[in-house]
Amino acid sequence: MINRWLIPFSWLYGAGVRLRNMLFDKGVLRSQSFSIPVIAVGNLAVGGTGKTPHVEHLVRLLRDQWRVAVLSRGYKRRTKGFVLAEPTSTAADIGDEPRQLKSKFGNLTVAVDADRCHGIRKLMKDSRTRTTQAIILDDAFQHRYVKPGLSIVLIEYGRLQGDMLLPAGRLREPMSGLRRADIIVVTKCPDNLSEEEKATARDAIRRHTEKPVFFSRIVYQDLEPVFCGDSRLIDSIGASTHALIVTGIAHPQPLVAEVCRRTTHVKHLAYADHHDFSAADINRINSAFAALPSPRLLLTTEKDAARLNSMGGLSDEVRQATWQLPICVDIDDQEGFDKLITDYLNKNSKKTQST
Repeated sequence: MINRWLIPFSWLYGAGVRLRNMLFDKGVLRSQSFSIPVIAVGNLAVGGTGKTPHVEHLVRLLRDQWRVAVLSRGYKRRTKGFVLAEPTSTAADIGDEPRQLKSKFGNLTVAVDADRCHGIRKLMKDSRTRTTQAIILDDAFQHRYVKPGLSIVLIEYGRLQGDMLLPAGRLREPMSGLRRADIIVVTKCPDNLSEEEKATARDAIRRHTEKPVFFSRIVYQDLEPVFCGDSRLIDSIGASTHALIVTGIAHPQPLVAEVCRRTTHVKHLAYADHHDFSAADINRINSAFAALPSPRLLLTTEKDAARLNSMGGLSDEVRQATWQLPICVDIDDQEGFDKLITDYLNKNSKKTQST
């Protein structure tokens, strides 16, 4: 949705973005390169393009051969500076997405630092992490003080055309920014995307770059308990299930549509992206769940679960019946995509580094 009365402010914002990029391109503002391979995953728009499942795909692809670390800003955390994630770290310590990654991949090195250059140096020098062989930067395409060795940009399928710069639209920078990318992934594609539709999408991207273009779609996996609840209560969504969906993400509509595909008994409590759940929110969740007939469950996303997991006040019946619906990505021509990543690592990583 375009807020047309904000278009003049988008012009001013765009002028600032173009000036900043020009200063980096001309070397007035300097980007720093590192000896360690750095893969940046980012997007042109704010929120909702599916960065985290794509980062997870990279982790699964690389972790058996390379010692990989993920470095994020740690959006909306309550700490400052560089923080290395521990198994006990909460979303308040490191942010919800880093907490999700640490929870899912226990041995993975996950760190947060708003200053990505400082964060990379810390990972390379810290005694706990200095054997790291590759770093994945989460949401760092606009963080131009780092010059990544490989840059992956995600574009949501429904926003290839017609979007505008902030604040009228959701673009952080113009589509011309794709020229800096090495790989483009069109995300959240419909399951039945045709070759003609792919060609149309490629044509829109090829106006700005000739770099490889891939297409990915979201795949929903099996339900997982958030609080180690009693799986005998209910662990699947059937036609008779009454589902309370609780989300604090940018675009919950695909999740809601997936649940509605399985049952028509759906109530959705929607909050803003990265929402900090308050005591009033928890009371609202308890009340909404208590009002549902049986069989019933509370369903949320992995990112929201990372925040809810450390919250007090949820009733015992809610905790026992709270499930997350994990997602992964299915990438069209995944073999070709994966080869680009591993070829870059094989060429640039120091695999002879001592373990």
